[in-house]
Amino acid sequence: MEDLINTFEIGRVLIKLLLFIDKRPSSGEYVQEIRHHLKELDQELEVGQTYSLDVVDVCEQPYLVEHFRLITTPALVKFAPGQQQVISGSNILTQLDQWWPHWQREITALSDAAMVGKRFPITDSDGLQAEGELAHSVEVMKLSDEIFRLKQEKEDLEAQLQFKNRIVAMLAHDLRNPLTAASIAVETLELGYGEEITENRRSRSPKLTAQLQRHAKTQIRAMDRMISDILQTAKGAAADLQIQPQEISFNTLFAETLASMRNKFEAKSQAIDLDIPQDLPQVYVDAGQIQRVISNLLDNASKYTPEGGGLHVSALHRTTQKIQVCVKDTGPGIPTSKREAIFEDSVRLQRDESQDGYGLGLALCRRIVRAHYGQIWVESDPGEGSQFCFTLPVFRS
Repeated sequence: MEDLINTFEIGRVLIKLLLFIDKRPSSGEYVQEIRHHLKELDQELEVGQTYSLDVVDVCEQPYLVEHFRLITTPALVKFAPGQQQVISGSNILTQLDQWWPHWQREITALSDAAMVGKRFPITDSDGLQAEGELAHSVEVMKLSDEIFRLKQEKEDLEAQLQFKNRIVAMLAHDLRNPLTAASIAVETLELGYGEEITENRRSRSPKLTAQLQRHAKTQIRAMDRMISDILQTAKGAAADLQIQPQEISFNTLFAETLASMRNKFEAKSQAIDLDIPQDLPQVYVDAGQIQRVISNLLDNASKYTPEGGGLHVSALHRTTQKIQVCVKDTGPGIPTSKREAIFEDSVRLQRDESQDGYGLGLALCRRIVRAHYGQIWVESDPGEGSQFCFTLPVFRS
């Protein structure tokens, strides 16, 4: 504020002006034009300089912009003496010509009043008061902003702490099921590889052994997905999601993901109906990240579809720049009021209470899809299942 409050002169009442500009290249020329015009107006009076002008960059003094409630730049503010006044727009010079005589009469009247009242030396008391009020107002706004920022940080930290507490509470329960299943499968396999050839080992077919191995791998992958989801979400929504897109076939991407989860669907006797054209264009995506989206959506669909039920997966070339993929289940559906909330971190619906999961998968799906400049949404009616759809960019050579 020292630069703005530096024009008080004993024995003279001055018109105090602030010129607000931005960083446009033309701003420097405009400042010179205003200074020259003010000098010409002052010279006509032949009484010496009757004004002070300080230039304010709106980027460097946002609190002053807020104080004067400025909307556009450039803007010229007369803040003392008397009532504050703002002139802006493309015709500031014309407005200045109109108001200058009025402002001169104001300072003349103040000087005359001081002389009549025998106030010597004449002081710019109105200007000093206005400058003091301005400085005070700016400091108040700075303090208010700082208090607001600290309050937001406090609320964010509390929310993060609560979120981590919920994750720790769910971790023991949700990891226990796949860990127990994987342990049983591994222990069963170990029993068949002891030193003694038991009747149990002879009766175990290679098919059963392979099935146990696949089951153990499926459960380990499930745990790995849970841990990956937790670690990615713990970074926070503001963290950048690193993607490395490449040209790839969506059919290949989907087939690999589905193959890794086949045992999950077989365990619940769930059928998967596929409607994916073989002539889909190549997509430009991060293969690993998009496989996380597909596996999360397939995992959710299987989770909420009853045993013996069916899932439907479709894809279409929606526009020249996008393909659309949809995964539909036959579960309980999602209430209309909750359709947006399910994409937020750690949101669990009533239907989730008996299911494993943290409510993190869909939040990560949205972050990944958006990082690919796509969209993700859900279409659902209670009792009639849910369909999750997302779009991916087509590779353009």
